Amino acid sequence: MKTATLPPVRVAPDFRIELEGVLEPGESLSEFVENAVRTTVAKRKNQAEFIRRGIAAIEATKRDGGAIPAAVVIAKLEAKLAAARLAKAPVG
Repeated sequence: MKTATLPPVRVAPDFRIELEGVLEPGESLSEFVENAVRTTVAKRKNQAEFIRRGIAAIEATKRDGGAIPAAVVIAKLEAKLAAARLAKAPVG
């Protein structure tokens, strides 16, 4: 497979100087840009998969009727917090 070229990216001269200052020894600007693009593509794929799985889980919960109302969850958390505060309160 032939390689392809990414479009050139215009940046302010001061940013280019800053960028060149963080390059690893022997690393080219092209390698840095390719690595940044690869990292961002992987991150976006992971985010999309995370969202897809979350939506599927919400749909399955709705379909199966296994949801717990938010008010119930919050009430349980508030009770745990109150108990923890009482346990930590100084004895008089």
